[in-house]
Amino acid sequence: MLDEQGRSTRTQRREGPNHKRAHEVVKAEIRDFGLIRSHMQNLGEVVGDSKEYYGDLWASFNFDGLQKWVQDCKQSEHSLEINSDMENLKTLIKEGETLLNAKNKIPTVFKIEENWYIPKVVNEPVESRPLTNITQLESSEKGSGDAEQEASKPLSDDAEVASPPQSKLWSQDKFLKEYRKFNLDLAPKLLFARGSLVELLISSNIARYAEFRSVTRVLTWLGDSLELVPCSRADVFSTHHISVVEKRMLMKLMATCVEPGSSDKEFEEYADKTFVEYLKSKKLTPNLVHYVLYAIAMATDKTPCLEGVARTQRFLNSLGRYGNTPFLWPMYGSGELPQCFCRLCAVFGGLYHLKRTADALIIKSDEGSKSQCVSIVSGNQRLATDNVIFGVGHALPQFLKNVPTQGISRGIFVTDRSILPSEKEALTLLQFPPVGGVGEPVTIIEVGPSTNACPAGLYVVHMTCKQQTSAKEDLQPVVAKLLTTDVDHQTRVSADTPTPHTQVGSSGEEGEFEKTPEVEQDLVKPQVLWCLYFNCLDTSSTDLSSNTPEKVYLCSGPELDLDFEFAVQQARDIFGKMYPDLEFLPRAPDPEDIVLEGEEENDSAETDSKPENISSAEEVPTEK
Repeated sequence: MLDEQGRSTRTQRREGPNHKRAHEVVKAEIRDFGLIRSHMQNLGEVVGDSKEYYGDLWASFNFDGLQKWVQDCKQSEHSLEINSDMENLKTLIKEGETLLNAKNKIPTVFKIEENWYIPKVVNEPVESRPLTNITQLESSEKGSGDAEQEASKPLSDDAEVASPPQSKLWSQDKFLKEYRKFNLDLAPKLLFARGSLVELLISSNIARYAEFRSVTRVLTWLGDSLELVPCSRADVFSTHHISVVEKRMLMKLMATCVEPGSSDKEFEEYADKTFVEYLKSKKLTPNLVHYVLYAIAMATDKTPCLEGVARTQRFLNSLGRYGNTPFLWPMYGSGELPQCFCRLCAVFGGLYHLKRTADALIIKSDEGSKSQCVSIVSGNQRLATDNVIFGVGHALPQFLKNVPTQGISRGIFVTDRSILPSEKEALTLLQFPPVGGVGEPVTIIEVGPSTNACPAGLYVVHMTCKQQTSAKEDLQPVVAKLLTTDVDHQTRVSADTPTPHTQVGSSGEEGEFEKTPEVEQDLVKPQVLWCLYFNCLDTSSTDLSSNTPEKVYLCSGPELDLDFEFAVQQARDIFGKMYPDLEFLPRAPDPEDIVLEGEEENDSAETDSKPENISSAEEVPTEK
C-alpha cells in the first residue's frame, strides 16, 4: 500500500473465497478510470462486459485462464460474430433512429503462437529416486538374523533420516498442476514512483487496495553481456564498470537533466536534433551514451532531444522515493491495478454484468447536428444510456476507419531461473537495445515467485516491443541472447552442475548461482519451459473520436509505453468530456464514513427496532 506521504506499506492478504478468486481473474478495466466517478455520483449505473472475466486486454490470468483466453482469441481471429437479429431489433427503434450492429468487431489480438519446451512426463534419473529402495534391497540380501538385529538397534539422537530428494526437472504435467500459482499479465507495466498513477492512487485513497514491490535492479545489455545500471548517486560512485572521469561526466549530465528549466537555452539548439546527438556533443564515452540512452531514458537513437531529456528527468525524479530504482511493480501483476478501481466502483453502487454485451447501438440523427447515441440494445431490450464507452476491442469497424496495420509484439516466457542470477531474488527491468542496430528495442520485465507471479523455482519473463512482422520474429534475436529453448537443456544442467542454480525453495530465498569453468555458456542461460507469442493492436496514436457519434467514447487499450501515463491521461480526457463540471476521482472516504443513499434512514429504523438484550458487538454483519 502507499500512504499520503508516499511511504510504502504492506498488508497481509486474507485467505478466503474472494482472495482465491483474485488469482483467477482481474476485477476491472484500467480504461474505466473515467467511469468510477460516474458510479460515485449516479448510484446503480451498470457496466456490461461481453467477456466472462474482467479487464479485457489489461487482464491477468492464472495458467488455466490464459489457456482459455488463447483459444478464444484464436477463434475470434478467424471469424467475425454476426448479429442475425438486426431485422427483429428494428421494432425497438423510434422515428428518426437507426441501428448500428455492435457485434461486428475488429480483432485486437492476432498471430498467436504457443510452445512447450519440456516433455509431457519426465522419467526421474536413478540418483533422484528415494534412497529407501536401496536400503530395502540391502536388507533383503542380509540374513534374517542380521536383519532382525539391525532393526532392533535404537537410533541415536544425532541420527538423521534421509528424505527423498526433490526432482529439479519440470514436465508439462507438473507445470499444469501448479496453474493456480501463476498470475500472467497480458499488458505488464511498471509505475514510476512519482508518476501520475501513483499520485492518483494516493490522492484518491485507492492505494489501500493494492500492494507493491520496488523493482530491485535495472539492467542493460552491453558488450554481449548483462550489466547493472547505476541508478542513484551512490550506485554511480560504487560501480566498477565506469571510470572516475566517466562518473563525474554522468553526474554532471544528471544534474543538468533533472532541472531542465534552468538550462532551456542549452536544449533549444537541439530542438530539431536527436537525443543521442546531444549526448555525443557532451563528449560522453560510448559506454555512458549507452547507459543514458537505453537504460535511463529508455529511448532510441531516433528519439528527439527534448523527448529524451523529458524521459531522463522522469527517471531521475522518481529515484529514492520507495527504493533504489524509480519503479514499482504491483503484487499479483499489473492486472491487479484495475481491480482497485472496480472495488471503489462497487462500494458506491456500481454494477458489473459479465457476459452481457451490446447487440446494437441506437443512433438518433437531427438535421444540422452530429448523430448521437441515445440507447443500446442488449438481450433484445432497449436500454437508455447517457454515455457509452467502448474499449477498442469492442469498437465498431465504422468507428475505426484508419486502423493501424501494426501494433505491439508480446512474449511471455516461463523459465527455470533468472536471466542474471543473484543471491536473493531480484525484480528486474531491462531495456534491450536493437540487436545489431536493426529492429526495435525490447522492454523486458522479469518477476519471480515473491511477486506471486509464478510457483517457487520459476520466473516469468515479459518481452514487449513495437511490431515489425510477428511477435516471434521480432523477439527471437533477444530470446536467443538471453534464453535457451533446447528441450534437453534442463536435463544436462541437472546432471552437469552441482548447484540448483536459481531454483528457489519453499522459503522463497534464491540459491546462489556459482559459475564454474566446467559450465558452458549456453548452460547458464535460463531454460524456457513454456512461452506465448502474440501481437495486439495499438491505437494510441489514432484519433478515436473523429468517426464516433456523440456520447460514444473509445479507449485505445494498452500501448507500448512502460508505464500507465497514457491510460491515466486518456481517462481524464474522457471524463472531462462526460462530466466537465465534476472533479476527476477525488479522495474516497474511509469505509466507516461511507453511507449510501437511503441507508441512513434504514439504519435509524433498525436501531429503533433492535431488541434491548442484543448488543452491537454481538451482531454479525451479513454480506450484500
